[in-house]
Amino acid sequence: MTPAPELAQLLPLAATLVAIGGIAGIIAGLLGVGGGIVLVPAFLHTFQGLGYDGPQIMQVCLATSLATIVFTSQRSVRAHGRKGAVDTAILRGWGPGIAVGAIVGVIVAGGMKTTALMVIFGVLGTVVGLYLAFGRESWRLGDHMPTGIGRAVTATVIGFLSVLMGIGGGSFGVPLMRLYNVPIHRAVGTASGFGLMIAIPSVIGFLLQGWGAPGLPPLTVGLVNLPAFLIVIGVTLVTTTWGVWLAHAMNPRPLKLAFAGFIMLMALNMLRKALAG
Repeated sequence: MTPAPELAQLLPLAATLVAIGGIAGIIAGLLGVGGGIVLVPAFLHTFQGLGYDGPQIMQVCLATSLATIVFTSQRSVRAHGRKGAVDTAILRGWGPGIAVGAIVGVIVAGGMKTTALMVIFGVLGTVVGLYLAFGRESWRLGDHMPTGIGRAVTATVIGFLSVLMGIGGGSFGVPLMRLYNVPIHRAVGTASGFGLMIAIPSVIGFLLQGWGAPGLPPLTVGLVNLPAFLIVIGVTLVTTTWGVWLAHAMNPRPLKLAFAGFIMLMALNMLRKALAG
């Protein structure tokens, strides 16, 4: 674990992450895309702004984001489940493949350079934003979710790419389920369960990496930064339920459009920084 910092080092981090955590929690509950798509670039900007820019700083952002998703997804699943919006049959069928993909993602991400991970986040984040902005509810690939080899391959890819981005399964899982005719509220609720399948094995893997690596933020265990994790989780455990309430109380389309633009700006900015570096 990295050495304990002075209070002056933690205060700017804490103030920034309280706001970030609040936004991430609402987004996770409202749109089912997972707060990680906000947390990863926010963590990177915050850590680098405070002078922590070691060779594994992007892995710290991914690991810390996924650690928060363990808790936000669990809370979101319970909240959606109380409204009957979690399809347990989909979770049972897709969970093993998603978990396998997540484990492979941890192994691959651990050996990648920060710049490469930033490029991946930038490209995939832009794709997610474009789908949120321009995807049509009428688009369909079929009336039922894939089974057999199609399910095995797709589930593994979802887990793998989600870890490389440090996000829960909603960013890929919700669009996938909508393309196969799963109602939107059920897709959002079920995708929260995907987040658990991704985050639990990946966080265990990231905790086993990074010990003694240079340039890590203070109080980092393995590759999970404890101050960022604790602050964000404390806020998101409250605001995720607000997002779930909003998802069932209103039409999320206007917020989805605004959020799509926000995602694309963050993703393109990360891609710009990676290519400029």
